[in-house]
Amino acid sequence: MPATAARRVSSQQANFAERSNLFMTLLPVRPIATINAMDESRLLDEVCRVLEGGGDRERKAAGIASAIRRAGDYRWVGLYEVTEEEIANLAFDGPGAPAHPRFPATQGLSGSAVASGETVVVGDVREDPRYLTAFGNTRSEIIVPVVDRAGRKVVGTIDVESEKVDAFSEEDRAALERCAVALAELFG
Repeated sequence: MPATAARRVSSQQANFAERSNLFMTLLPVRPIATINAMDESRLLDEVCRVLEGGGDRERKAAGIASAIRRAGDYRWVGLYEVTEEEIANLAFDGPGAPAHPRFPATQGLSGSAVASGETVVVGDVREDPRYLTAFGNTRSEIIVPVVDRAGRKVVGTIDVESEKVDAFSEEDRAALERCAVALAELFG
């Protein structure tokens, strides 16, 4: 290839790379939805079936944690009960028990969700001082409060963890918040 042609190709490649970098900085990076509308519908159906089925409260909670984990292909899902003093694990599904099965209701990301009554989404837990380390490879976490049927106080939480940074989309959040509404009956 003649030298002028090689310089032209090299210049075109540099321009393309520069335009690509500019394009990528202009596009916000959004998490890919893990739960789509079809999965959400199946998930809510399964949650309702588990709630209406037989078994004690812990067994139902374990079935719901499992259903949520499968629907979103999440690494770990826990359901927690909230009292005035503490947040306590009721059930979980994933590769191990939580490092903090019980902790004060004012601590961690869960404590923030309980205090505010709002969902807490953290894209990178390494950057959030509220995070209570449960698993060394957790990178993202979403805590969804479960509010009693009267809508007055937080009685539980859904805790979902991922090993990926920015793992949770708005679709995931919406689906998990709808699950939390259904779960209110599990907590009384």
